Amino acid sequence: MAKQNFKPGNMLYPLPVVMVSVADRAGRQNIITVAWTGTVCSDPPMVSVSVRPERYSYHMIEETGEFVINLTTEALARAVDFCGVRSGRDLDKFKACSLTALKADCVGAPLIAESPVNIECVVTERKDLGSHTMFLARVVAVHAEDQYMDEKGRFCLEKAKPIVYSHGQYLATGRTLGTFGYSVRKNGNRS
Repeated sequence: MAKQNFKPGNMLYPLPVVMVSVADRAGRQNIITVAWTGTVCSDPPMVSVSVRPERYSYHMIEETGEFVINLTTEALARAVDFCGVRSGRDLDKFKACSLTALKADCVGAPLIAESPVNIECVVTERKDLGSHTMFLARVVAVHAEDQYMDEKGRFCLEKAKPIVYSHGQYLATGRTLGTFGYSVRKNGNRS
């Protein structure tokens, strides 16, 4: 197998693509699309988002220390792209994308009603890393859409048809290939 040597860069793809909702102290709300986000710790539950300082939402996160990560779906793909290429300085993205802002339980930033999962976050640390600032945050509340819960109380995000981002493209997620630990089960069962 031949491989090409690329200059150093971020080739960790695909990535989750989320809409991060924010608000400033004056109550102005915005949505920013972020693909540089992830889980940092499970106990306590923590996440991170990386945002360029010139983005309109950056000062809102910096000012309040709060944001909401809203998971995205195929049905939200157009809004995901729009919120990533248009600035909240110029328009109300909630209105432009026909999205519904809901009051959060613990933070001042709104939830996006159309998202199947909303993760309320409070910044604990910020790291200036160069082109982006990474905001490390504690998860203070999670909201999950009832319609994606199964009879055992397990959340089934796959039913919401989540999307990911890779090299400028939004991609649908596919079929289940296995579940955690299936490779070592005696019968090799994937479920």
